[in-house]
Amino acid sequence: MSRTILVTGGATGIGLAVARHFAAQGDAVTVTGRRPAPLEKAAEETGARAVVCDHTDPAALDRLLAELPASVDVLVNNAGGNTDLDDAPGDDLASYARAFRANLDANLLTAALTTKAVEARLAPGGAVVHIGSIAADRGAGSLGAYGAAKAGLTTWNLDLANTLGLRGITANVVSPGYIEDTEFFRDHLADERRAQLVAQTATGRAGRPEDIAATVAFLASEGARHITGQVIGVNGGAYRTR
Repeated sequence: MSRTILVTGGATGIGLAVARHFAAQGDAVTVTGRRPAPLEKAAEETGARAVVCDHTDPAALDRLLAELPASVDVLVNNAGGNTDLDDAPGDDLASYARAFRANLDANLLTAALTTKAVEARLAPGGAVVHIGSIAADRGAGSLGAYGAAKAGLTTWNLDLANTLGLRGITANVVSPGYIEDTEFFRDHLADERRAQLVAQTATGRAGRPEDIAATVAFLASEGARHITGQVIGVNGGAYRTR
């Protein structure tokens, strides 16, 4: 049976791989993002419906609701990224505050606002999946805001799992390590740093967007109906747990 899927930040990288996976299964997919051109390209490739939306903006989310079906089976909160790579913070306190808030808005507020916006439309037995990061456990750079935002996402999800659980809706976080073929590093990842990230894995390779998409799809499947409130690491063993 076809399901309705909403993938935020679905135009490129991990989001596009997730959209591609669900669309190939015959699901009705909506992808969102802030840039019209990549969204249109993603829609042409996958057959998904594309809607421009800034998920930090409540008014934009109100407009998005008018474009969504009455029922949403799966919400994938993928929008985000390390905003320090777009605009490096200055040395003054005001710049630090702006940079920190930018990461919180992009990676935590987007998920919280989007989930709240569509909460009443989430279908019983459905799933919410957030895309976290290995940075929540290992940190990410001198500012630390990106990792802090992703750590906040995982903690917020604990309460969300309780809120949605009685409706049979699961809520989990997929936490990628280094994933190639995405826009995350804005083409600024040096070959030496890439080699270091791969060397940290037990599998000896970089992750791929399809690795994350497959995990998201499992968490949204019938086989994962009793998995909720969890963080699933997909990092090739670069960060290991017991």
